[in-house]
Amino acid sequence: MSNPVRGMLILFLLLALVILVAWQARDYITDTLVNLTGEEDHVEQIKGLGALILLRFTQAPLELAPYVPIQHTGINPFGINTFLEQEVEPEKVERSLRMIRDAGFHWIRQEFPWEDIEISGKGDFWDHKWNVSAWAKYDRIVELANQYGLEIIARLDNPPAWSRARGDEIGTRAPPDNFEDFGDFVYAVVSRYKGKIRYYQIWNEPNIYPEWGEQPPDPEGYVELLRIAYQRAKEADPNCVILCAGLAQTIEHNDRNMDDLMYLQRMYDAGAAPYFDIMGVMAYGLWTGPTDRRVSPDRTNFARPQLIRDIMVRNGDAHKPIWATEIGWNALPSDFPGVANFGRVTLEKQAEYAVQAYQRAQDEWPWMGVMNYWFFKRATDAERDQSFYYFRLVEPDFTPLPVYEALRDYAHQPPVMSIGYHQESHWSLQYSGNWITVRDDQAVLGAYKIATEPESTLNFVFKGTDLDLVVLRQPESGRILVSIQGCSPKEIDLHSPTLVYGEVIPLARGLPNQKHSVEIRLLSGTAAIDGVIVRRGEAWGHNAFVAVLFFLLLLAVVVARSWIKHSSKGYANA
Repeated sequence: MSNPVRGMLILFLLLALVILVAWQARDYITDTLVNLTGEEDHVEQIKGLGALILLRFTQAPLELAPYVPIQHTGINPFGINTFLEQEVEPEKVERSLRMIRDAGFHWIRQEFPWEDIEISGKGDFWDHKWNVSAWAKYDRIVELANQYGLEIIARLDNPPAWSRARGDEIGTRAPPDNFEDFGDFVYAVVSRYKGKIRYYQIWNEPNIYPEWGEQPPDPEGYVELLRIAYQRAKEADPNCVILCAGLAQTIEHNDRNMDDLMYLQRMYDAGAAPYFDIMGVMAYGLWTGPTDRRVSPDRTNFARPQLIRDIMVRNGDAHKPIWATEIGWNALPSDFPGVANFGRVTLEKQAEYAVQAYQRAQDEWPWMGVMNYWFFKRATDAERDQSFYYFRLVEPDFTPLPVYEALRDYAHQPPVMSIGYHQESHWSLQYSGNWITVRDDQAVLGAYKIATEPESTLNFVFKGTDLDLVVLRQPESGRILVSIQGCSPKEIDLHSPTLVYGEVIPLARGLPNQKHSVEIRLLSGTAAIDGVIVRRGEAWGHNAFVAVLFFLLLLAVVVARSWIKHSSKGYANA
């Protein structure tokens, strides 16, 4: 047998071996490719994997600071966008809120349009068309939301025509001529709902047309508007929390739209940092699923919030959270005559992706707080000819779609603590016995919980490999018993002759990266808990399987080609 023929035979055998292994593990490989690329098509999965590998080798790691204490995280993450002000019948408002509550949502992101409240002129809060208070329907929404245990994120934007000398000539959403007029409106809203609404979003998507009117985006102008709104809101209610406008995901940069990453950096350059408590983002999946791990400035996918987080960390805002003001996938019908400008998935895939989005954020992004799905329902079906209509969870007649049912089932599962530096108020922590919340400026983020009676317990489930407990030691501190599933119980003495804040006590190392149940029981004295830190050690995992398989395939080709080339030269010389 000649050397070239022998080389070809070796290549064939190596390729056959790789193909055989791949075929035996085809389902596993397919799942892994989906979990890396968010793609369903096999060709797109291969292309996506290549792009992911290229990005990993060519891009510097992102600065995400996952293990710093962050306020306004560790809370119920389930939010939904609503248009309750458009419902004519009060009964439909209540039915909507009841369905939202029953599905496990805790938040509604509801617009309070300036043009619908201060309608005819400055200081005029009367609806002259219907001869009623312009506040009436919003008062009703607030009261019903509180009745059903739902918290409101109030979106404040959409100026009235009277706030601009040119009226609506430069767009119905253009900012007012005098930003102080908007500040007065913010003050009026926050004052009216003090104690009933705590979270306010200032404007929406100012980086794209037409949300800043018929004019180019202006990050410096938005920062000035945000500054005034922030100061007036805090004046009305010092305990209110201000969300920066969610920036639209775009890579365009022209007279109509500005790349959200560029826009945000210019906001920081203009001094935005002191004037928001929470960063808002849009986190749509668009053309790929929530497991797409390709992160780059030229991609608009569900992974893009990591780029926003990177900018925040580099600008000294690692301590602030991100909330997704809108997320979702568009279940556009296959026979829709228009353009699928928001992507297209089936109703079933929309439901699957929605759950996976919350799962990924909870499992990997400790800096992400509430995620508000876009959207619950529209008041009528008059917009069925618009592609955005097909993000809905429920039809106008209240018929639930598969995505509603999938999120309802997921939201009712017990919460699990994943990676991050979590506060003692994390929603997965279950306290029993006598625990007291103590406000203390020296504690991490200003508070801790202390147990004062023996047999008081703290129970939770975490997912990770390492676990730490953050405590406050003092002379009154006693002993606790820590029991972690799969580990031997451990007694820990918290006593200290002096007061010590923020001491980190290792509880577990090198556990399997899966769910573990924990019980912390007070045996004697007191125990002050100031946080819990969950880490995930680096591991190869299933992703490496595909990488190894592709490496073997590449190695087989390289070795075979080298053998053939070498053999051919030898044969020719002979």
